[in-house]
Amino acid sequence: MSKTTVKDVSTEPESEPAPSAARSVGGSRALALLLVITGAAGLLAAWVITIDKFKLLEAKVEGKTFTPGCSLNPVVSCGSVMESKQAAVFGFPNPMLGLVAYGIVICVGMSLLGSARFPRWYWLTLNAGTLFGVVFCAWLMYQSLYNINALCLWCSLAWVATIVMFWYVTSFNVRNGLLPAPNWLKGFFGEFTWVLPVLHIGVIGMLVLTRWWDFWTS
Repeated sequence: MSKTTVKDVSTEPESEPAPSAARSVGGSRALALLLVITGAAGLLAAWVITIDKFKLLEAKVEGKTFTPGCSLNPVVSCGSVMESKQAAVFGFPNPMLGLVAYGIVICVGMSLLGSARFPRWYWLTLNAGTLFGVVFCAWLMYQSLYNINALCLWCSLAWVATIVMFWYVTSFNVRNGLLPAPNWLKGFFGEFTWVLPVLHIGVIGMLVLTRWWDFWTS
């Protein structure tokens, strides 16, 4: 009597996985919380700067002087930054743009906490927005350090929040195939995403330290 071996072989062709352009992707709880926290930090900074800007303008109209609470010394001087032309690049105070942008980031994070899934174009749009934010912050950093010659602590908080969200959103898109990348880069982002924002912020810290070295050490 012969022995028959039955194998589970499907006679139907296997369906190909949906392309990344058509599929929807949800983020992890960790990414969702990171977006909510960094968005809230940026929103707080933008809100405080906006309020202080309004108070500064009101004081000027009344012929008075208003000093923001974060104006601590000649270097850490939020008032000097707020009164510069760079503080209103688009014809209105920069933090008003932050009120909208960081609010959107919080909404995305909260949606992810609710198990929302988004298509590829949505994630790439978010990535483009964070890229614009980090480039804009880099320009503002340069202006603050080398042209305005003053540092705003609330602006610094917004810079840090934007840098962190940019690198983690980029990491998510690369690891999930939403941004084309070689396998070694996907592996790097899978293990060492935290290295990039730490290095980025560390470089800025060193620039701040060396720019006013005599002041810090005096």
